[in-house]
Amino acid sequence: MYKENVLPRISEQVVNCKDDLAQFYLMDCIIQVFPDEYHLQTLETLLSAFPQLQPSVDIKTVLSQLMDRLSNYAATSPEVLPEFLQVEAFAKFSNAIGKVIEAQVDMPVVGAVTLYVSLLTFTLRVHPDRLDYVDQVLGACVKKLSGKEKLEDSRATKQIVALLSAPLEKYSNIVTALELSNYPRVMDYLDNATTKVMALVIIQSIMKNTTCISTSDKIEALFDLIKGLIKDMDGAQDDELDEEDFKEEQNSVARLIHMLHNDDHDEMLKILCTVQKHILQGGPKRLPFTVPSLVFSALKLVRRLQGQDGDVTGEEVPATPKKIFQILHQTIEALQCIPCPELSLRLYLQCAEAANDCDLEPVAYEFFTQAFILYEEEIADSKAQITALHLIIGTLQRMNIFGVENRDTLTHKTTGYSAKLLKKPDQCRAVYACSHLFWTDDQDGIMDGERVLLCLKRALRIANAAQQMANVSKGSSGSVILFIEILNKYLYFFEKGIPQITNTVIQDLIELIR
Repeated sequence: MYKENVLPRISEQVVNCKDDLAQFYLMDCIIQVFPDEYHLQTLETLLSAFPQLQPSVDIKTVLSQLMDRLSNYAATSPEVLPEFLQVEAFAKFSNAIGKVIEAQVDMPVVGAVTLYVSLLTFTLRVHPDRLDYVDQVLGACVKKLSGKEKLEDSRATKQIVALLSAPLEKYSNIVTALELSNYPRVMDYLDNATTKVMALVIIQSIMKNTTCISTSDKIEALFDLIKGLIKDMDGAQDDELDEEDFKEEQNSVARLIHMLHNDDHDEMLKILCTVQKHILQGGPKRLPFTVPSLVFSALKLVRRLQGQDGDVTGEEVPATPKKIFQILHQTIEALQCIPCPELSLRLYLQCAEAANDCDLEPVAYEFFTQAFILYEEEIADSKAQITALHLIIGTLQRMNIFGVENRDTLTHKTTGYSAKLLKKPDQCRAVYACSHLFWTDDQDGIMDGERVLLCLKRALRIANAAQQMANVSKGSSGSVILFIEILNKYLYFFEKGIPQITNTVIQDLIELIR
């Protein structure tokens, strides 16, 4: 009765009254008053009235309410889902929205996008498993936006962000969203600032759900979506961006790099190459944030590959530590060009240590050489020099791969740098730190007591000189702290049982300090 008599006559009245306020109110009444299953069975008749309403009627609100009501109905009682499929609810709504948008030529973009948001929400609630429906909605939205420039209207932008966020919230898995071919096409209509916001939403979704993205194709698609954070967009003014916000954005990208993982070594290597390709386009401001993440991600893979160096035969070059070290070398070189010497030096030393664990002496030597070149040519600030030098000494002390010749070259260089520091106390501390280079506790480590003693004596000489300079400049004997620090080293090596460091030597030093 409702289908054949009531609804057709009411809708005829509504369409014929030509009064926009009355039309809006009456359509709203119909939707609110009759039961859900009535609407579901008479969708076609009900929807056919919408395109005939006055252009000034707020159709998007009424249609949204109808879709909300039906999606709530579907959510509350799952057994009605077959009915939705039977009456092809999605196709009918999609069709009706298309007709409404055609009929209302002057409808602003925000109105059309709002309709698609409602349709998408309806689809995600009623047919969550039908990705093709979701993609269809996004496709219809792209069609509506095509021919327009980037959106300037902030309300429309907000609606597009809602449209793009809905699938992320529903599937809580970005991998699903990456399968939607129209997703990136909708994003292209956002202005630069909103593209960044959307990229952050995507990254936060990955973090929140700890999604592991495991193939290079998906990562390619993902980086295409978050390109607003990865590189400068055309016409974007970076100066406007707040420094704190910029750091936060780049730290998100750095965190994201650690979420990309695959247990298959070759696929992981492809992933690293894809990431490298994208982040190297980032420009000088971004690289110091993103490169360290990539380097440590690659070093993780190197550690997994330890000991299996390219015995695999086949067409494709398998993932080997050597190959990864080549990628690392290129990546840190890019960072060096910015320039960012202290960070580059740290990363070179990390790589040298990994090469040491993989038994690749030439590679480790090459990384050390690069670190030394940076120290000599780029690091001029004396504080930075002290930090860098102690890092070099610490790393070199842990290396057990170098042959006699290579090790001698590197230790000789290091001790040379130590004696050249600007302030005497800094020189003294660096020289006594070098004593550790000649005595390591490994089974086949270096045990050269003579040179340990030489270093310590040299440190004492420098401490003496520092004392005399203090006498001249301040007229007091200066502090005794350097001698006590050297005494600590003597005691350390005495406990290690170095024959050259005897009781008398230590006794003399204690007398001197007194």
